Amino acid sequence: MKKVLIKSISFLAACLILFMNLLTVECSAKSKKYVNARNAIVIDGDSKQVLFEKKSYEPVPMASTTKILTTIIALNSGRLDEKFTVSKNAASIRGSKVGYKAGEELTLKELLFGLMLRSGNDAAITIAEGISGSVENFASTMREFAKVIGVMDCSFESPHGLDSQNHYCSAYDLALITSVGMENPLFREIVCTKEIKKDKYNFNRDYNNINKILWRIQDANGVKTGYTGQAGKCLVTSIYHNNRNIIIVTLNAPSRWETTEQLYTMVKDEYDFISVDYNEVFKDLKINDNEKKYLNFAVKKGDNYKIKKDKMAENVYKIVVQNNEGKTIMYRVVTI
Repeated sequence: MKKVLIKSISFLAACLILFMNLLTVECSAKSKKYVNARNAIVIDGDSKQVLFEKKSYEPVPMASTTKILTTIIALNSGRLDEKFTVSKNAASIRGSKVGYKAGEELTLKELLFGLMLRSGNDAAITIAEGISGSVENFASTMREFAKVIGVMDCSFESPHGLDSQNHYCSAYDLALITSVGMENPLFREIVCTKEIKKDKYNFNRDYNNINKILWRIQDANGVKTGYTGQAGKCLVTSIYHNNRNIIIVTLNAPSRWETTEQLYTMVKDEYDFISVDYNEVFKDLKINDNEKKYLNFAVKKGDNYKIKKDKMAENVYKIVVQNNEGKTIMYRVVTI
């Protein structure tokens, strides 16, 4: 337990550093177009720019999209090959389930596929109990994680997202949490998988993904569906577009598949997605890094942009991107 706690703290610290280095300013993101969702947001997953939003900072129930955060914490535990035992509590949980039996033993890696592809509440409970000893302890870790990465409008009481009084999140915070998940290669593999046979990783069973958006949008690469009576139909989507992930969140959206497609089309029509090589940004400096890096951002179609950089400390620069009116589109603090 102590080792897990140390790893969790280390991960939270790393996430804090990540977000300190991904400071952004929102674009003009309002639209007069009707969007059939109570809450919605579209962000550039790299720059964290808000490209569209509708009541995106309102805390609301978010159903099984909760499992995005559950997965991130589980991946960080370093226990993917460890086998966890399904408890009676997990096997008897209500709502969507994989169908695990009490006493069944599965690796954490397999449980994560069951969690995200089948939206298994039984997988969620087994993960929480296996990592933290109890659902309550795991929920406490979820809340601590949220605080460290700076998401302010969230509260977690469970790893699965069934309706409860103090379990809620905003669309904006869900988008930010998802952007953290998409930094992890195994997270990306899990959420984009349409089906997986048990032989691939020596699992107990095969899994098929219930997330229809993976079939409806060609470049969709995740992430998670959700539904409860209070939350309504929810969907968090990632779409790989122009060298970055566009993250779309729709909460309480009766036509979530169509609404997500509408929002994706909208931002493609309204924005140009720009990638500028860091060597171009810092062409007056020598960058001692062989890895190819890009400054990604979006600008309204027809707008020009300019990039400024200010030295903050030795090898630390603040990059500011402005539109043709001099308004800051986004900024980022980088170390070179």
